Amino acid sequence: MREAPEFLTHPLLSDARVDHGFGQLGSREPAEVLRPVQQHGTEVAFVQDGVEADPGDADVVVSTLAGVPVGVMTADCVPVLLAMDDGRVVAAVHAGWRGIAAGVVPRAFEAMADSAEQWSSVTAVIGPHIGACCYEVDSPVIERLRARFSKLLDSVLTPVNAEHSMLDLGALVRLELIRAGVRPSEVGTFPDACTCCDAERVHSHRRDGASAGRLLHWIAASAI
Repeated sequence: MREAPEFLTHPLLSDARVDHGFGQLGSREPAEVLRPVQQHGTEVAFVQDGVEADPGDADVVVSTLAGVPVGVMTADCVPVLLAMDDGRVVAAVHAGWRGIAAGVVPRAFEAMADSAEQWSSVTAVIGPHIGACCYEVDSPVIERLRARFSKLLDSVLTPVNAEHSMLDLGALVRLELIRAGVRPSEVGTFPDACTCCDAERVHSHRRDGASAGRLLHWIAASAI
């Protein structure tokens, strides 16, 4: 029997002393992982002592409960895992274009600040997602995003014709993270990790349509 592949990890989060993983095809879900019902919005669920464990409807899960994994599912959208430098406050974010346009990334930071006894620097890692090589969008999507990003949006678009462009969702999330206050050196990525291109390792809705599975991406707060 083929052994289940490990979750991908990133040295920036490992250095922050938080357990975490970005899913691959067949990766085994951690025991008792808590994840929300995602809505492509900006709602936040909190996992902490004295709060209902079921995250409910949300696209951000913020946790201060040490050792309990929280996560989000994707199949082309951008997963982001965040950790404060002491590892005691973490977040998992599901960022599709609708959530990005609505401000899901800065909303995650606001929620982390609300959960922290004292604000500290944040490390962020952007997981595998559909790349600019494969993600063509039309004018309605572009205009929704332009309402938030104005001229900054041009830096992540490659025009195809008058109505369509290729969009770099990961670069857009990186812009939001830096605007929220993350140092560029503390934003990690997985280069060349386009979900649509890599049928051997990951799911992709753009590639496989309604039959596509989902990838779990998770993180757990540290006790120290």
